[in-house]
Amino acid sequence: MSVAIKGLAKIRVLSGQAQPSPAIGQALGPLGVNMVEFCKKFNDQTKTLTPGMPIPVTLTAFEDRTYEFKTKTPPTMWFLKQVAGVQKGTTHPGKTVVGEVSSKQIYEIAKIKLQDEHMQHIPIESVCKSIKSTATSMGLKTV
Repeated sequence: MSVAIKGLAKIRVLSGQAQPSPAIGQALGPLGVNMVEFCKKFNDQTKTLTPGMPIPVTLTAFEDRTYEFKTKTPPTMWFLKQVAGVQKGTTHPGKTVVGEVSSKQIYEIAKIKLQDEHMQHIPIESVCKSIKSTATSMGLKTV
């Protein structure tokens, strides 16, 4: 017998730092999810990651008040800002360069992004091209 799905929530939580807060409460409260329990499970699952890394979470809540959640890798922009050592991208893409990334760094980011379930069928070359495009739009030069 299967349990009906009550709802879905997509949130972004910092690795190892989930705590009951209005942001998490607004997403999970209407679904009947125990925030404290979710935070403990999430922090336990992400304790080996770099602290403060933004982790996208997709949570499925069921009618019997149970839930399951899946985590993904951080956004590409977060990785690019880390490797380039910049706080934010440019406000004038194509005109202003705020930093640079190497092809090797792009390849390493692509290998991490391929861990996401929805990316596993995509060739790494295509993922690298996409990351390079994101870098360019952020004002990062590829060297």
